[in-house]
Amino acid sequence: MRKKQGRKRIVLIAMVLIIGAFASGCSAGNGASDSTGGMQDGGAKGDDGIAGQTAILQEFEAETLDGGVFTQENLAEKDVTVLNFWTTWCGPCIAEMPDIAAFEKSLPDNIGLVTVCLDGSTDAETAKQILSEAGYEGVTLLTGNGDFKKCSDAIQYTPTTIVVDKDGNMTCEAIIGGQADLEKTLTDAVNAALKSMGKAEMSHAGN
Repeated sequence: MRKKQGRKRIVLIAMVLIIGAFASGCSAGNGASDSTGGMQDGGAKGDDGIAGQTAILQEFEAETLDGGVFTQENLAEKDVTVLNFWTTWCGPCIAEMPDIAAFEKSLPDNIGLVTVCLDGSTDAETAKQILSEAGYEGVTLLTGNGDFKKCSDAIQYTPTTIVVDKDGNMTCEAIIGGQADLEKTLTDAVNAALKSMGKAEMSHAGN
């Protein structure tokens, strides 16, 4: 009887851990990512593969989902740009996409947001469907070269969101995993960057 109870307890604990991990983030399967499909808790700012780096998007050219081209010159048009890295098979990424879409639509002209679908080049139709259902109408990047490729290859968990200035410099640690309040998390990150530049901060939604 004790052995059966012990086994049930172990199975229950394992199920809780697996569900909790899936709800927060997915292994991106890029670069040095965990081949076992390791997860990282939501809200963490840890080993995303680009930790400790600052100038990460200085020179590059990336293909957009609609067949266009996005480069460092596009970043230079905004004071701050938010980049959200995701995959079509990542549950937490898909779950937060409507919030990403709403946040993108609420941004002032000097702030940009683009998503980066890490597997979009091999499954563009699924990516388009996910974005359409979420109401996202902004730019989505797929593959690219230069610093964009290095940055994409370094992402280990999705969703991962980074904030860069007009020169392609990261302004804070990467935001990894699903967030309890995504709008607040992103607004705070953007405002911290704007404040460091001596720029006016943006207001939170509803304010």
